[in-house]
Amino acid sequence: MSESNLKSMAELVSLSKRRGYVFQSSEIYGGLGSCWDYGPLGVELKKNIQARWWKAMTYREDISGIDASILMHPTVWKASGHIDNFTDPLVDCKKCKARFREDQIDLTKPCPACGEKGSFTEPRAFNLMFSTKMGAVEDAASTIYLRPETCQGIFTNFLNVQATMRLKLPFGIAQIGKAFRNEITPGNFIFRTREFEQMEMQYFVRPGTQMEHMEKWKEIRWNWHLENGLRPERLRWAPHTKLAHYADAAIDIEYEFPMGWGEMEGIHSRTNFDLTQHQQYSGKNLQYVDQADNNNKYIPYVIETSVGSDRTILALMCDAYRLENEGGGESERTVMRFKPDIAPIKVAVLPLMKKTDLEDKARPIFADIQKNYRAEYDTSGSIGKRYRRQDEIGTPFCITVDYDSLTDNAVTVRERDSMKQERIAIDNLKRYLSDKLQLN
Repeated sequence: MSESNLKSMAELVSLSKRRGYVFQSSEIYGGLGSCWDYGPLGVELKKNIQARWWKAMTYREDISGIDASILMHPTVWKASGHIDNFTDPLVDCKKCKARFREDQIDLTKPCPACGEKGSFTEPRAFNLMFSTKMGAVEDAASTIYLRPETCQGIFTNFLNVQATMRLKLPFGIAQIGKAFRNEITPGNFIFRTREFEQMEMQYFVRPGTQMEHMEKWKEIRWNWHLENGLRPERLRWAPHTKLAHYADAAIDIEYEFPMGWGEMEGIHSRTNFDLTQHQQYSGKNLQYVDQADNNNKYIPYVIETSVGSDRTILALMCDAYRLENEGGGESERTVMRFKPDIAPIKVAVLPLMKKTDLEDKARPIFADIQKNYRAEYDTSGSIGKRYRRQDEIGTPFCITVDYDSLTDNAVTVRERDSMKQERIAIDNLKRYLSDKLQLN
């Protein structure tokens, strides 16, 4: 059986809309640039991935979770450096008014949008934070920001979590949440968007031990992506050649997307910069009292693991995509080979025909399966077309109720990847699915 992988992002965008994974935001109004809505299957896929991350990161003795507010005191962003430094150098084409990041174009060449040569404005700084107003009076004092990253909510809650959970170093604080950046050059579907979701953990350690902990977390996070089903040859490490002002080490996990290698997760040693800044700006003592070291007081160092929820979804969709028997007419099929844990729909129940006696047999089976798994019931079209639809959305198992089921009390179970079919007694179906799916 010949098969090919995803050749272009356009193929995935088409499938995503056709099957209900991702839609253009506000599409009926012409859409909103680089903003996307997760459809019925996309939201299930997202919840599955986030649940796997949450379990991996917080079902541990040394890590607690929080859900910090998107809106924060504006001084938070002064302390973190975002108000003064979170900028891109921008230039505009004087003719067509198109805007570009200075570092992504050659100013000596014609405008990529209109072809005009030598028509760019002088570079100027552009802050990437979205601002809004809080309160009834709109003045300078009421300006607040949509958070451009989720980690600052962790740092400002450092003492709250440490005290209430009675945590001792090393320990971590994790959260999943949305962040917002007014990106100038977003694109490549959900890879780079202005509204995105991060799955982030800050691990607080004793100064001097940060590199040891960073190595441990590099291994843990690499293995998590492999456990999700990503092919190892599509992953690579990408060390930072230029470090951010707050870091003493940084490395990314990159995935080979159709448009090339792109960052999916960063593992960074942030030193004690953030807590030190917040201590200075807030006037609050954020030192840790180390009872295991003669009550020595110090500001912990931090190892950060930050993975994009949207980019993880995109990587898993790209990796799962297969086109088999391309150009083979009815034998051609598109298959999303998700691991069962990841697949938005685990089981589809398909009466052979839309007949009352078959549906009367199939409906109780579907109702029973739904108690344990996200399932779908489908009677529309031929059984072959329904199989192809379930292959394309990545459903691991299809259960067909046929006329023999009325007498032998058994069903045909079809496995997605191999397309092999087995006859299984209805009474044994629950155990069969449990053994085959093996969900965590």
